[in-house]
Amino acid sequence: MKYGKYIESKVKPEWKDYYIDYKGLKDLIKACQKEAETGETSFSPRTTSLTVQRYNNTKDSSQELFFRRLERDVEKVNKFTNKLVEEMRASLKSLNAKAEKETDQEKKDELLKEAQRIGDDFLGLEKYVNINYLGFHKILKKHDKCLPHAPCRQFYVAHLHQQPWVQGNYSDLLVSLSNLYSKLRGDSSGEKNEDAAQGFVRSTTKYWVRNEDVSTVKHHVLQHLPVFQFDKNIFTGDAQLINSVYMDNSNLELYHGRLDKKPGAIALRIRWYGSNPPHMVFFERKTHKESWKGEESVKERFTLPSDKVVAFMDGEYTLEAALADQEAAAARKGKSLSQEEKDAYSQLFTEVYKAVDSKQLKPLVRTQYMRTAFQIPFDATVRISLDTNLCMIKENPEDGPSCAATGRWYRDPSLPVTRTEITRFPHAVLEVKLSLQEGQTAPAWVQELLDSGYLTEVHKFSKFIHGSATLFPGDVRAVPYWVDDESVRASMLASAPSPLEGPSPHPEDGSVAGGSNAGGPSTSNGSPVAAAAAAAAAGRNKPRTRHAAAKAAAAKDLDELQHPLLGEQPTLKLMPDREQIVGFRNTGLSAAGGAGGGRGGSGQPGFFARVLGLVPPPPPPGGAGLRTTPMRIEPKTFFANERTFLAWLHMAVTLGSVSAALLGFAAGTDDDSESTGGAAISRHLVELIALILLPLGVAMCGYALYVFMWRASNIAKKRAVHFDDRVGPLALCGAVVVALVAITLLSLVDFFELLAAADAGGATPSPPPAAAAVLAVGGAAGAGSAGAF
Repeated sequence: MKYGKYIESKVKPEWKDYYIDYKGLKDLIKACQKEAETGETSFSPRTTSLTVQRYNNTKDSSQELFFRRLERDVEKVNKFTNKLVEEMRASLKSLNAKAEKETDQEKKDELLKEAQRIGDDFLGLEKYVNINYLGFHKILKKHDKCLPHAPCRQFYVAHLHQQPWVQGNYSDLLVSLSNLYSKLRGDSSGEKNEDAAQGFVRSTTKYWVRNEDVSTVKHHVLQHLPVFQFDKNIFTGDAQLINSVYMDNSNLELYHGRLDKKPGAIALRIRWYGSNPPHMVFFERKTHKESWKGEESVKERFTLPSDKVVAFMDGEYTLEAALADQEAAAARKGKSLSQEEKDAYSQLFTEVYKAVDSKQLKPLVRTQYMRTAFQIPFDATVRISLDTNLCMIKENPEDGPSCAATGRWYRDPSLPVTRTEITRFPHAVLEVKLSLQEGQTAPAWVQELLDSGYLTEVHKFSKFIHGSATLFPGDVRAVPYWVDDESVRASMLASAPSPLEGPSPHPEDGSVAGGSNAGGPSTSNGSPVAAAAAAAAAGRNKPRTRHAAAKAAAAKDLDELQHPLLGEQPTLKLMPDREQIVGFRNTGLSAAGGAGGGRGGSGQPGFFARVLGLVPPPPPPGGAGLRTTPMRIEPKTFFANERTFLAWLHMAVTLGSVSAALLGFAAGTDDDSESTGGAAISRHLVELIALILLPLGVAMCGYALYVFMWRASNIAKKRAVHFDDRVGPLALCGAVVVALVAITLLSLVDFFELLAAADAGGATPSPPPAAAAVLAVGGAAGAGSAGAF
């Protein structure tokens, strides 16, 4: 579909006058083309004279009209966006004031509907902004394609990125909306944990979320959980900046232990919050436990002054000094440490130091992101976090002094970050963390979130593992499975060293590292994110090449930029297609403005699936049903499905072979049967048994093929459904029993007919030649069929 028609199909009727005039701009580009072909464009020499009168052309060129209208449309979108945002802020302020005083449930329900409307309007505004934003990109691209002698896209896109409606952060609306929902629900706060040593036992599941779906997911979650702002001074809108410095040794021992999921594998990191230099940090240890044994992974942490981190890793900061500092910090708050807290702090402090010292750990890679947390304050029963603007950075510069050489435990912020020292993850990462007591189930709205299609479960995804595998490809012995996904390939290639460059970056990459981040989220000055973004932008915003030969050379250079860990083509597609997003049933939200129901097939089981019982049972109340998000599938699962199919096929072929042999045997004995006389059953006993067994073999073949294809489809789509068939085996077992009973009855009837014929004739006639074969072959088939079950 042409983008002009796409805009027309997505226009909100009441906002139709505020969209980009895509058709008008396109017509002006055609007029510019015509002027260039006819020579109507005014010629402007590079020199002028003060005494020579120039030709006075009062007619504006189409090129000038194009830029005027383009700038007018940009300003129109900006004013309309600001107007709607201010209206939403005023409405939310008024609703929050009413919610604080309101006690009547009916009026609370009315406020809830109004809050829902504002949330839907905000999502509609985001779609409006994205349609216009992409429209400007498209029309500028068309301009440069039709007018290659006057390119403007590179300049104007940089100008577009600086517009308030592009750079603006309107997440304060979601915070205000979250507060409104919290007041209407009557949320109560838990008790804050300020222990020096803390431990967390909970189950965590991680998902990828497309950037364009982030606001939709936030809106759904905040209707049930409030945005949790631990310290409002370090928050930007609804999110806070989090830095985590992960430690490892030269052999990447911790990386490989976490990747292999060895029991007891640990990850050590130093974490601090906010964009300011760290003052007090958390030294955290994550320990992997085997979930199939009923164990839960544990995260433990203790606080440490940032200026003591290096001394701690060198063994100069002793446990006694650390306890003294902790007691002094507690005293300043008017509290004291209990003996239990001292013991927990001492044990964790000692164990972490032993791990750092024995494994020779050092700062390796940093993860940096903006985190939005949804949680009832200090109640960790259900906690959802959404990490955006995720990047991983080498903690030790490639061309500069390491942290150890400079006596630091984190990278010097003044050093530039080159392209090969940073990787930007293309998706947001959502974590669902549950700390449920025995007998508790997850809330129904959590299940609805998982079933919406906006989330893609990535089993055991780790920022530390992804960053290490991407930034240290020469040092890792194994890589996580998700690196073969097509959606993360471009981001990994952007950090790959060029064969021509080698491991060292270009000198010019560092010279521009202090620039601004065009088109990205705003960050603090001097932070690694800002420096890295500028370096990445410098790599993207190279001057346009106009000659075909130069373009071919540039394409060749791009082809040579291959990450050592990636193959020629991606082999995974974890992110589902947009058409598979069904949206939220209760809230009425849907993907791309479509209906919230399913599409094309709607996920309803077919006739044979219902007959064979291949339909999962409905989820019980409380949302404890099966998840429909993709799950991790081991390769052995495919082979197990094939082995099951071949086992059924083997039995079907056995029955078919016996039936075919009986029919062939019967064809050769027809003449003998007629000469010997006898009853009809005796003469056609072989054919009857074959006709009983042959359809049974065909039915087994059809059943095996159908179930194999059904299972293979669910495995390929990574659906978490029942793979067991609860009806088919019982039905086939019953059919085999019926066939064996029928064969037994026919044989008995034939036997009695032989006895009757013997009594009537006075002599014992010889049985039909096929009788003995029928009994022998039929008995073997029956024994073999019964053995399959």
